[in-house]
Amino acid sequence: MTPTDIRKRRTKIVATLGPASSSEEVISDLITSGVNVFRLNFSHGTHKQHRKNAETVRVLSRKHNRHVGILGDLQGPKIRIGELQTDSLELVNSQILTLTTNISTADSTKGRIHVAYPDLPLSVLTNDTLLLDDGLIRLQVLSVSGEEVVCEVIQAGRLKSRKGLNRLGGGLSADAITPKDLEDLQVIIDLDLEYVAVSFPCCGDDLLPVKDALRTASSTIKIIAKIERAEAVETEEKVKELIDAADGVMVARGDLGVEIGDAQLIGIQKRIIRLSRQANKPVITATQMMESMINNPVPTRAEVFDVANAVLDGTDAVMLSGETASGKFPAKVVQAMAETALGAEKHPMMKQSSYRVDRVFDEINETLAMSAMYAANHVSNVTAIICLTESGVTPLLTSRLSSTLPIFGISPHLPTCRRMALYRGVIPIYCDVMAGEEEDLWSKAMSLIVERGALQPGERVAITCGDLHGKGGSTNTLKILEYKG
Repeated sequence: MTPTDIRKRRTKIVATLGPASSSEEVISDLITSGVNVFRLNFSHGTHKQHRKNAETVRVLSRKHNRHVGILGDLQGPKIRIGELQTDSLELVNSQILTLTTNISTADSTKGRIHVAYPDLPLSVLTNDTLLLDDGLIRLQVLSVSGEEVVCEVIQAGRLKSRKGLNRLGGGLSADAITPKDLEDLQVIIDLDLEYVAVSFPCCGDDLLPVKDALRTASSTIKIIAKIERAEAVETEEKVKELIDAADGVMVARGDLGVEIGDAQLIGIQKRIIRLSRQANKPVITATQMMESMINNPVPTRAEVFDVANAVLDGTDAVMLSGETASGKFPAKVVQAMAETALGAEKHPMMKQSSYRVDRVFDEINETLAMSAMYAANHVSNVTAIICLTESGVTPLLTSRLSSTLPIFGISPHLPTCRRMALYRGVIPIYCDVMAGEEEDLWSKAMSLIVERGALQPGERVAITCGDLHGKGGSTNTLKILEYKG
């Protein structure tokens, strides 16, 4: 994929680093293939490995002159079975299995499996369906007594140690932030990453420990709430609460699909993306988007349609997990995802949007962002939008309306540029155009776009900026200028 194609693509790509993608060579290939944000998954790997990967991303991003963000993903309180006495256990239909919270009585060779969740007997009822290993194995609860839950296997499979446990319909939940998460969060703060993802929150209050830790450290890291619990999507109001409490969200379709059922998942995905965009929050769509490419050099047609559907829904980014962390073709899968996004973005529905045209805005910067996008869509010969920004807020607001035009977010702050790497349609540029005389500001901004081949003589640009230099959220000016050449 050429640099020009990368600039044309509006949907961003998040790629997870892991054993298959921790070398300088592979990370370099991923950047040039089109990765916008790298994910460090703290469910796996050591702090030393994550520090090394973050440093490598920073160095190679500078080398390739790309602004690439980094997302630290906390493990959260995923409920898992304990260690088995054998490498694996082959379960068959109608087999009786006992889940026990008492590790001293566990013996997988005798059908007694330890579960590291003390409240399990209090959280399930007779006839409940329990799901192991992302739903590949299903159990039906026969009885509950003391520390034990006796189940019948109703969907057979091979079980391995430390696999996840869910209840169909939700209801199994521990404290959202674990002691391990707080240790990992300190590493994320030390590395000054752009985003931290919080796993398994059920409500806005579950984010408070992370907010408190970031506030104590005077950190500007933004919080991404991973929506993956049935409780979090019970009603539209609950979804809104979690979106409002976070700086962005992730549609984490693995555990969410297990808990609510895959048939319900597509409607929930569309709702979360719609509500996130309405709330001016970036949204990532994740899990098994091109899963077959872990082992195969090309995606299935169904996977291409899945990615394209998320793009058409309006997601800011699509995410790769095992495909890049442990797969055989990390760079190829990024290229395939980028090509799919580009193809979906050619659909006519991606070109214009009537969304918010009847809104009344309280904030001037939001009014200017909407005005810039409206002008870009309706004034002839406008080929780009330029947002001069301190915090990245105006480019984010501008990106909430659909358009085929690039949004150039020009900022004098590198962290802002790296945060903007996640925003749909926004191309970050690092430059302090406000450092000189004000009359030079507009020509300097246009020159930066000309250098990137996005502006020709006779074409116009819509430019937004504020007059309180150094203060974020102060955008109050919109100009439409023609480039004379």
